[in-house]
Amino acid sequence: MTIAFYGIPNCDTVKKARKWLEGQGIDYTFHDYKKEGADPAKLQSWIAQAGWEKVLNRAGTTFRKLPDEEKSDLDGDKAVRIMQANPSTIKRPVVEYDGGLLVGFKQAEWEAVLS
Repeated sequence: MTIAFYGIPNCDTVKKARKWLEGQGIDYTFHDYKKEGADPAKLQSWIAQAGWEKVLNRAGTTFRKLPDEEKSDLDGDKAVRIMQANPSTIKRPVVEYDGGLLVGFKQAEWEAVLS
C-alpha cells in the first residue's frame, strides 16, 4: 500500500506519524506544505470528506495570530482561503489512502485502517 502523506517535516506530530509508517513498512509519498503549497481543490476535497472543522487547525499559533476578522464567520470556503494562504493552519498530518482520509495522528485510528 502506498499512501499520500501531507505535512510539514519539522512538525513533531508529522515526525511521529512518519516514524510509525516506516515502522509498519508502509510506503508513502510526502507533500511538504511549506515548499509545495496547498492546492485549494485538494483542501476542498478533504473538507468534503472530514469537515473544515477537522482540517483547519484552530489551536495552532499561526491561526491564533490571524486578525480576528479572518477568524470570524468561518465556513468551508473561508477555511480553504486561510489554509491556502497559511499552510501551517492545516491540521497535520493528512493522509490519503485507498478508501479514505486520516486527519491528525491517532495511532489506534491509523492501525485500524492502515495495518
